[in-house]
Amino acid sequence: MYHFIINPNSRSGAGARIWSELQSVLDKNYIPYKAYFTEYPGHAVKLAASVCSSDAAPASICLVAVGGDGTIQEVLSGIPSLRSVRFGYIPTGSGNDFCRSMQLPQNPLDALDAILSEAACTPMDVAEFTANGQSCRFAISCGIGFDAAVCHEINRSPLKKFMNRIHLGKFAYLLIGLKQLLLLPPVGISIETENGEKHFYEKVFLTAVMNHKYEGGGFRFCPEADSHDGFLDVIIVEGMRRPALIFCLFLSIFGKHTVFRGVHQFAAKRSPCAAQSPCRTQRRRICRYLQKLQPPWQKILSRSSCPANQSVKSIEFLAQLIAAINVLRPPLPGRLDAQPMIPQRSL
Repeated sequence: MYHFIINPNSRSGAGARIWSELQSVLDKNYIPYKAYFTEYPGHAVKLAASVCSSDAAPASICLVAVGGDGTIQEVLSGIPSLRSVRFGYIPTGSGNDFCRSMQLPQNPLDALDAILSEAACTPMDVAEFTANGQSCRFAISCGIGFDAAVCHEINRSPLKKFMNRIHLGKFAYLLIGLKQLLLLPPVGISIETENGEKHFYEKVFLTAVMNHKYEGGGFRFCPEADSHDGFLDVIIVEGMRRPALIFCLFLSIFGKHTVFRGVHQFAAKRSPCAAQSPCRTQRRRICRYLQKLQPPWQKILSRSSCPANQSVKSIEFLAQLIAAINVLRPPLPGRLDAQPMIPQRSL
């Protein structure tokens, strides 16, 4: 039995049309399945929890998210035990960074075929974001500053809907990213490494803790990130002039931005981070129920908007790996999958 959690509003409403095509394939081939549709922000969290906690649920559940990267985050946050789930993903969003990093099919019908064939299953690390006593999971990244501001605006701007209609959705990230680079003020950031060393950076434009290589519709901010190596990759961009920042953003599409002075990277299993002045934070595509937190954490932003006039004197969060989940995908050429990888990097 396959359990599909569908976001019909993904890709500006195209998700519902894509699901009807997928449903025809399932019905034609007499595949047993159940479908659950999200109706509001954060609903996928509750749906995933309900499916996995059902008395009729088997010991191993095949749970498939149909939507954008945001749907993945909500589904993962709702699963009580990650190790009891085989997770599949069918992309109907505009960014699809998860597919790039996991080398999943970008075409929804091809993705469905890979899930139904169950040709391979690979472990993927899942991280957790904690702030003010509240926690939720993330698969791609979380951050402070630039990427948070872009994520906030991209989900409020009509530009994304327009770009999706002409099949250029990822360029909306680039255009809004350029705008934020020109307008966003830098902030002071303190961050603690795995061995307890604390570092302070004075003029930071971007701090991201990443589980995958890509975010923001294809920007390769952490080229060495590996979603099943047992580490999170942290990138900090500070002390640059605006023209250099724009060039740095462009090169990040190819993962060549790390040569810039002011770009710092390290790997860790957990990463406490704090901002010393007002800024925006986000968990890349994370469940939206955190918007209900009390001040000052109302400033935490995800795909839905929180009050923009909240003043925050400092922000602290902790990102850390918590477990792994098995992800269904086609086998890579020349590689035997389904075996957990041993972490290769040391701190």
